[in-house]
Amino acid sequence: MVIGEAPGAEEDRRGEPFVGRAGQLLDAMLRAIGLGRAENVYIANVLKSRPPNNRDPRPEEVAACLPYLRRQIELVRPRLLLAVGRIAAQNLLGTEDSLSRLRGRVHRFGELNTPLVVTYHPAYLLRNPADKRKAWEDLKFARNVFRQLTAGVPEDGHCS
Repeated sequence: MVIGEAPGAEEDRRGEPFVGRAGQLLDAMLRAIGLGRAENVYIANVLKSRPPNNRDPRPEEVAACLPYLRRQIELVRPRLLLAVGRIAAQNLLGTEDSLSRLRGRVHRFGELNTPLVVTYHPAYLLRNPADKRKAWEDLKFARNVFRQLTAGVPEDGHCS
């Protein structure tokens, strides 16, 4: 499950997460590690609507939306969460730590103790292509964590 910050203008218009330029980059990132949006990945945002002028979400906005996101996670039951961007990572993990401090290790989220990996937001990577190499390292790390989590588990997720 990929979790971003909030819908952008195009996402707000279409009612779907990550459908603009950042969404196209996210799709390419997922394909690079062997995942397809439609088949393997559920995409959500911390906020369910776009903040005015694309500003950072306020704590009360996050607090209002977090129960909905927690319920999405509970229903989807992902084996791994990928938080894209500082805002998503900090709000999911309840920390002020920088993105650079949060990357490169497995965190845990919620009552289900779901493994969570942090990387850059695709919109950030569009503005700062020099960090794409770091994002690729994060994705390879997430892919390895996911493989470890699913080793020996049948494709349908059920035990024999």
